[in-house]
Amino acid sequence: MHLRPFEPADTERVVELWQACGLTRPWNDPRRDVRRKLEVQPDLFLVAESDRGVVGTAMGGYEGHRGWINYLAVDPAEQGAGVGRALVEELERLLLARGCPKVNLQVRRDNSEAMRFYEHLGYGVDESVSMGKRLILDE
Repeated sequence: MHLRPFEPADTERVVELWQACGLTRPWNDPRRDVRRKLEVQPDLFLVAESDRGVVGTAMGGYEGHRGWINYLAVDPAEQGAGVGRALVEELERLLLARGCPKVNLQVRRDNSEAMRFYEHLGYGVDESVSMGKRLILDE
């Protein structure tokens, strides 16, 4: 397995992974999210590739105050083999190289498996509330 930047030809496989991992929602068009990411820090959009093709993905970002990790997905057949850890560690390395002091991420409340994964990597629950407001509706 090796990590590399996302390429547009990866789009359909990446969306399949996101769907297989339960990351997509009806109100959020994943293909639009791909296009949006390619406009902003595309070098922080990573895929993990094995002889089976793309088996993992992670999207990072940094706005000068906090780094973010989104859309971490690993093919269910590859989970537990270190793919997710490798993607997170590479994003952390890339963010640190930009001077990023802290990384945040969001996990849905019912995804206890993902929470255990991130806790194992040193992440903890912050005493804050995540709030959001949709500015563009994906229909």
